[in-house]
Amino acid sequence: MDNELVSIITPSYNSSQFIKECVSSVLRQTYRNWELIIVDDCSRDNSRNIIRDLAKKDTRINTVFLQKNVGAAEARNIAIRKARGKYIAFLDSDDIWLENKLKKQIKFMRDAGIAFSFTSYNTINEHGNKILNTVSAPEKMTYNAYLKDTVIGCLTVVVDIEKVGSFEMPDIKISEDMALWLKILKRGFIAYGLNEVLSQYRVSSNSLSKNKINALVFVWKVYREVEKLSLFYSIYCFCCYVINAIKKRI
Repeated sequence: MDNELVSIITPSYNSSQFIKECVSSVLRQTYRNWELIIVDDCSRDNSRNIIRDLAKKDTRINTVFLQKNVGAAEARNIAIRKARGKYIAFLDSDDIWLENKLKKQIKFMRDAGIAFSFTSYNTINEHGNKILNTVSAPEKMTYNAYLKDTVIGCLTVVVDIEKVGSFEMPDIKISEDMALWLKILKRGFIAYGLNEVLSQYRVSSNSLSKNKINALVFVWKVYREVEKLSLFYSIYCFCCYVINAIKKRI
């Protein structure tokens, strides 16, 4: 039953190329009780006009147009503060959900009383073609396990805010989603994985190498600057992270 509202958090910045496809994937959801909160972070392209047109077609689409650029973390937080749902889900403006994503994931959480869940996903390029192996969701992730394997994709996460309590994404501009999952896991919650591909994460094929380098730097900064891990434990977790990242691509 679709009797519990899901609030979908979507930051947008210069997303004119993909925002229609992203929103269309939400409109196709077989789970119907949702609200989509799009926060446009002062885009300089035609994103705002596209978003306005999309919002006119469905009253479940709510929009916020910022007058200055605040970054993805704060844009998400603005949406989170406006959210009315029992569940909070995340979907960036260039990513895509499969049509049964919410139906299957909410049932998965409801049946087992889960507070924090994520799923498997595929990585696609700007043309929608799969470019990397499927990232498979393990059965569960604890705080210490996630430090060593950042397998939780932001676009796959759903959180039961009634169970977890209020939260905001740390405004650190470096792997802010990773920092948020660690923040929730540190409260003692476990993230449970639904090992089924229900989302598609988009990355520009010509920036894959750059993204890998950035990921290494950002993960290290989260260890040292956000989580304040010791140098020795940071090195240990980082080595495990790199090994797991390689495994995902084999």
